[in-house]
Amino acid sequence: MKYYSIGEAAARLNIPESTLRFYEKKGLLPIIERDEAGRRLFSEDQISLLVTVGCLKNTHMSISEIKQYIDWIIEGDSTIELRLEMMNNHKQDVLAEISLMNESLKGIEEKITRYTNRIQEALL
Repeated sequence: MKYYSIGEAAARLNIPESTLRFYEKKGLLPIIERDEAGRRLFSEDQISLLVTVGCLKNTHMSISEIKQYIDWIIEGDSTIELRLEMMNNHKQDVLAEISLMNESLKGIEEKITRYTNRIQEALL
């Protein structure tokens, strides 16, 4: 199995090394292996998990909820229904936020149109 240093993992994920250290501290990176010098080693599975953590974080899932999700992954297949319910609930939250953002974007676009028209009228 191929392993990545913290710098390589951070570069692959396009996040700072400090974020990886923070995630480990919060329990989002279970079973981090270390080399003889004590440096963190990230496997492909952990990189894949980090991609999921990033996705959840980017969609405003809280660290505590992500931790719960990771804990359920560690527990195994007996938690699949719980994980599915969590993802379905989170999806609904994300869709509601997207809807709110789209409505807000319409208001911003109206302001842009109004200001653009006022500038063009002033030039005439």
